Amino acid sequence: MTTTILKASVALAALAALSGSALAQTTLTIESWRNDDLATWQDKIIPAFEAQHPDIKVTFAPTAPTEYNSALAAKLDAGSAGDLVACRPFDASLGLFQKKQLADLTSLPGMENFTPAARTAWSTDDGSQTFCVPMAAVLHGFMYNKKAFEELGVQPPKTEAEFFALLDKIKENGTYVPLAMGTKDQWEAATMGYQNIGPNYWKGEEGRKALIAGTQKLTDPNWVKPFETLAKWGPYMGDGFQAQTYPDSQNLFTLGRAAIYPAGSWEIATFEAQADFEIGAFLPPVQNAGDTCYVSDHPDIALGLNAASKNAEAAKTFLSWVASPEFATIYANAAPGFFPLIDKPVTLENALAKEIVGWRGTCQSSIRSTYQILSRGTPNLENETWTASANVINGTETPAQAAEKLQKGLDSWYKPAAAK
Repeated sequence: MTTTILKASVALAALAALSGSALAQTTLTIESWRNDDLATWQDKIIPAFEAQHPDIKVTFAPTAPTEYNSALAAKLDAGSAGDLVACRPFDASLGLFQKKQLADLTSLPGMENFTPAARTAWSTDDGSQTFCVPMAAVLHGFMYNKKAFEELGVQPPKTEAEFFALLDKIKENGTYVPLAMGTKDQWEAATMGYQNIGPNYWKGEEGRKALIAGTQKLTDPNWVKPFETLAKWGPYMGDGFQAQTYPDSQNLFTLGRAAIYPAGSWEIATFEAQADFEIGAFLPPVQNAGDTCYVSDHPDIALGLNAASKNAEAAKTFLSWVASPEFATIYANAAPGFFPLIDKPVTLENALAKEIVGWRGTCQSSIRSTYQILSRGTPNLENETWTASANVINGTETPAQAAEKLQKGLDSWYKPAAAK
């Protein structure tokens, strides 16, 4: 009897294993630098996909952001990278495609859901080939402590004059640090400083494309003036801001000790989880009332196919789903502040995210000026802009000196004709 039961149990186990293997024929692994949304992938995105495709299992395996580029390159070179690869915008991913490490996804079903502009960050310079499915963009502006504003009886500014008058009033009151930003890590000074306010000076895409074409230079007034404005920020950034790191600034704001935070929309989920006050947002102030406003609406993340993947067909099935409105809706609401690039209606639930994405209808969108083409050489314009922005705020370099150094570095390797 015992032997019969044992045989039956073994047979059932074998049948279960066989059944399970039939349902899990393929396992895909996703490489990403976004380790902060691991739970989103595991709890929401992957289950939604697997419910429709029980024969494909997906594993999300992120790497620390600062290590991702080098770690991914090493894995791709060694043939050990995952099937799907989170793509950073522009040159980092373009380089992988040119090395034939990312597959051509131009004809992938679902890619028609994205405009050429939405695909720009993950396409060849001429736009003829696309190698990653666009997932999300981030917008820049300023977040503020609504409770602090109510206490002080102030309103969000619309012009630069109003912005500095507001900072003066907050500083004079003394309860709050006016601007929660430091310069120790440098990148924030450029990303949430120069690239945040700059498009209003260089007129967004008009200026960015002129810089690439060589018809404008970083020493022109519309590129120097943002530095001149940044040079005025220091006195409002609190004592010791030169030694203040990015996490320090985040904490300063969420603990309610600062009134305004020069922000990227990616902060929404973290800030709302940590702050015990309501958060508002306002656009980068224009120079004069009535000016056309521009907003940095920067492509942030996409998903590509490892050209060496042994599971290419299953991976393409997943990528086509990533190109769908269903994925866009799940991702946008699970990670508020990461705004879909899909050319389809997506309903957002988060009030602050809805307010910020509404800026697309108010202002002209532009991407960060250093990301396409202009940071391919040495010195790297993006990284050099970090240092220049921090130096200008710190007062160790004048706006004119910073601009001249950046243009000189760019001139040393970049010839505009090469972009044609």
